[in-house]
Amino acid sequence: MTLGYDWDDDMSISKLSYHPGTITSDDEALAELTPRQLLLKRAKAHKGLIIGFLIIVALMLIGIFAPLIAPYDPFDQVLSKRLIPPFWSEGGTFEHLFGTDYLGRDYLSRLIFGTRISLMIGYGAATVGMIIGVSLGVCAGYFGGRVDQIISYILTCQLSLPGLLLAMTLVFFIGPSVFVVIGVIGVLHWTYYLVVTRAATMQIRQMDYIAAAQSMGSSKFNIIWREIIPNLMSQIIVIFTLEVGFAILAESALSFLGIGIQAPTPSWGLMIAEGKVAMFFQPWLIIIPGGALFLLVLGTNLMGDGIRDVTSPENRN
Repeated sequence: MTLGYDWDDDMSISKLSYHPGTITSDDEALAELTPRQLLLKRAKAHKGLIIGFLIIVALMLIGIFAPLIAPYDPFDQVLSKRLIPPFWSEGGTFEHLFGTDYLGRDYLSRLIFGTRISLMIGYGAATVGMIIGVSLGVCAGYFGGRVDQIISYILTCQLSLPGLLLAMTLVFFIGPSVFVVIGVIGVLHWTYYLVVTRAATMQIRQMDYIAAAQSMGSSKFNIIWREIIPNLMSQIIVIFTLEVGFAILAESALSFLGIGIQAPTPSWGLMIAEGKVAMFFQPWLIIIPGGALFLLVLGTNLMGDGIRDVTSPENRN
């Protein structure tokens, strides 16, 4: 119930009155919710977050239960059935819904098992880069001085190197494998984390609550861990979702060049690389794994943007 005014025709106040019902039951219900309940309520109302979350969960479930879902062994070769088109194309069959590759392996089965590799590489490499970049960025922004100069010099050296060429060189000398590809891509993709967290930390360290924590005797580690990093989470989440896409595309580029995931391991990037020899005659060999890559990157970005919108203070309703 709020205090309101009644107006005469001459726009003068005639009396002071109460207008019941101005504060709705929805407003009262929101006021009684805990912060966690408010967060869940905003998350349920964010369509992009829900769509992205469902896409990622579906892909994760496909990867986890791949042996139960895949109709065939992804490594089985039947040369007499090579390059069968998908069921929607002329000559296709429902026995192999997405057709077969140049060695007669079921394409749907390889696509399903390839989900594991792409998820591992995308999220694994983004996590490695996040740990490196956020650690360096927070230290540079909080301590400043000589520490900032040294880290900025490291950043300059990193930015001056050709990323794809360096990744190719490292994978070639170390030896191609899933974990090597994850480590190499992660080590080479941390610059965005550093730049953003460094600038944000420089602003946060000037805040009053940081000075209050320092005056109460909190250690530098506690200030960084309990005060600074939680306030950087919205920026970190956005960069993480972008880096997942970059990591997946980087793995695809390495596999396309023959240096990434090696055959016969099913990988979406490797499937694209293997299909390039017949891309003008059997374009579905590239379109199908390329569409899967697009769906994974789209779902990751939608979920990341939704988490940022829900958790960042300036976007809260």
